[in-house]
Amino acid sequence: MRWQGRKGSSNVEDRRGGRGRGRKVGKGFGLGTILIIIIAVLFGENPMQLLQQFQSGDSGFTQTTTTALDDELGKFVSVVLQETEDVWNKIFREQLGKDYKEPILVIFDGSVRSACGAASASTGPFYCPGDQKLYIDLSFYRELSQKFGAPGDFAMAYVVAHEVAHHVQNLLGYSDYMRQQRGRVSKKEYNQLSVRLELQADFFSGVWAYHAQRKGLLEEGDIEEALRAANAIGDDRLQKQSQGYVVPDAFTHGTSAQRMRWFKKGFQTGDISQGDTFNATSL
Repeated sequence: MRWQGRKGSSNVEDRRGGRGRGRKVGKGFGLGTILIIIIAVLFGENPMQLLQQFQSGDSGFTQTTTTALDDELGKFVSVVLQETEDVWNKIFREQLGKDYKEPILVIFDGSVRSACGAASASTGPFYCPGDQKLYIDLSFYRELSQKFGAPGDFAMAYVVAHEVAHHVQNLLGYSDYMRQQRGRVSKKEYNQLSVRLELQADFFSGVWAYHAQRKGLLEEGDIEEALRAANAIGDDRLQKQSQGYVVPDAFTHGTSAQRMRWFKKGFQTGDISQGDTFNATSL
């Protein structure tokens, strides 16, 4: 994807370096500074010496740092978010006659709290309708490549576009519909609705890719990267890998073939009116 030098979104909330990450001490007396002083006094140490050791990284505390790769990925997902904003602002204005409310992208590491509750990196990227924010631990980029066999920057772009698509669904009322159905239908029926919701998000991701191609952002092999990612996270493939067999009634996101099919349909048409998975007779 040709993203270098392009504008990044201002709707990014970087929570890396929050609780659980070592920080430099020296500007004012935060809670961490006070604790270090107390520890020094209790053990008969020089507080200033202990503070200096902590600042230099020799304190024995575990410190983590944002790597150059993480910073590069942070810039990348910010650019992708900006590109989704451009596309969905245009579609909402020209095709739906509505204003598009842009979501916030939260970059975190390790764990995070949202209006939907607490989550860890193992949860994977997700969208929370409660606060209209999408959450991504950038380590998922490496997981896509190493665990799911879906390397490439556009595979990650697909993931961002998919979570943004859930925001679009929220604005269009699909999230409310899903909440209304919870408890009204059986678990099996709700899972089937969930599959339709996820496949529509894949379709919307493809619609975004259609417009990204028209802007000249896509490079050779980008769509293949997105399709590999969609294939890698199909319910049938994930169940087969984790438990050795497939339980269709437990599907919540769709099969690999379905996810690729709806992404390709969005990419080939660029027409959101063709993405009504809830009324589609065949998925």
